[in-house]
Amino acid sequence: MDLSRRSILKTTGGALAGAAFAGCLSEPEEGDSGNGDGDGGASYNGYAAFFALWDWAEHVGGDAMTFENPIEAGEMGHGWEPPADIQRDIAESDVFIYLDTAEFSWAQNVATDLETDYDDVTIIDAMAGLEAQLLAIDRDPEDDREPARDHDFDPNDVEVAGFDVYDGQSGEEVAYWHGDHWHGELPEVPLEGSATVEGVFEDDEGRVLPLGDDEQFQIDARIIDGANEDVLEIESHGDHVEFHALDVGRTRVVFELVADGEVLWDTSADNMTAEVVEELSESDAPEFYDPHVWVDPIIAQDVVETIADGLGEVDPDNAETYAENAAAYNERLDEVDRQFEELAAEADRDVAVLAGHDSFQYIEHRYGFEIYTPVGISPDAAETESDISEAISIVEEHDIDTILYDPFETPNPDEDVPQMVEVLLENTDAEGYAPLSPAEGTTEEWNEQEWGWIEQMEEMNIPSLRLALGAE
Repeated sequence: MDLSRRSILKTTGGALAGAAFAGCLSEPEEGDSGNGDGDGGASYNGYAAFFALWDWAEHVGGDAMTFENPIEAGEMGHGWEPPADIQRDIAESDVFIYLDTAEFSWAQNVATDLETDYDDVTIIDAMAGLEAQLLAIDRDPEDDREPARDHDFDPNDVEVAGFDVYDGQSGEEVAYWHGDHWHGELPEVPLEGSATVEGVFEDDEGRVLPLGDDEQFQIDARIIDGANEDVLEIESHGDHVEFHALDVGRTRVVFELVADGEVLWDTSADNMTAEVVEELSESDAPEFYDPHVWVDPIIAQDVVETIADGLGEVDPDNAETYAENAAAYNERLDEVDRQFEELAAEADRDVAVLAGHDSFQYIEHRYGFEIYTPVGISPDAAETESDISEAISIVEEHDIDTILYDPFETPNPDEDVPQMVEVLLENTDAEGYAPLSPAEGTTEEWNEQEWGWIEQMEEMNIPSLRLALGAE
């Protein structure tokens, strides 16, 4: 890893403006970032660009290295306007941890200037190595066909007339089955990573078969007999398949349509090559990607390891300590992942509604539920009448009784929740609301309770999603 140069990723054009102070949150004390005193006798110190990175860096650094989060309690990280002396303060530290994405343009600018003008600050880009996991901002498959969920299929009579394969990262169609053979190719799988493939099956009458763990049909895949089984392992999630890398190389796979545990149809007439590569090129990342990688407990583990590697370069005497701290923290992140998996398995519905901007695509993608938002990823976007109408329709269609809201997007100190929550409560049968934090910032109250990233997930987000998805 080159810690002296930023990883160059294609990013969205221009920084997103920051959210307003949350009305239900306490105003910070002057000069208080909510991060503690920042000394503790450590030999090294650094800055992290926002709350999630700061929290992870603190756990990895332990007693050997401390960090400061410059963003005040009550504020979100991206779009933040730094004080004039921020670069000078960071330049006097040993480490700067940031995300090389335009949503944190102030941090990109600081990193660029540090590289040019200073030799003593190690810059750690926490986005480095995540190219294969970045999701396109609009990654819905380029297919507007709706599954025929109302049709009563007889699995014994189903004949597959078409099968299309989509890259789960970008949403782009990458291959399709025609007659008895393939056109296209599967996405490459990065070593120590994975690739997701989604499929659309169409029967001989043009109906799209509903796929999912709770649907009548599932997609699966297998390595063909005699092919290399040491390259990757395959895991089905009902509506998508994950290829997990084991070793660099190629193998051959067959896709299957499954119902009640029985294979109804497969592509054994012409198998497909799956390839594991050392690493993906930066061009393999989506051109316009969702920056909210920090909400995902699995991606978080990669970031924590990147931080530990970087701190070990700065302070080799404590490299083993940083690695051990990272491993211990990642065990806790594994537990958060387990709780999300359990939540998804116990949910009565797979759609929730959030009165806020879209910050949660990564956990939607990983755990197979949808958090509908009336606006996109920009916290400054305003709902139109059609956005409001569609949100009302979704609440009614799915019998949703709890509306989620982002506690950082309550714009008025006199309001407990965003106005959009009130609109949905007034115009639907929903009766309650619950907070869902993007884990990008903190508050005075959460600091007093010693809530870090994990506590925001375990004490707030998972319970709120249980309410919203009916997994009580």
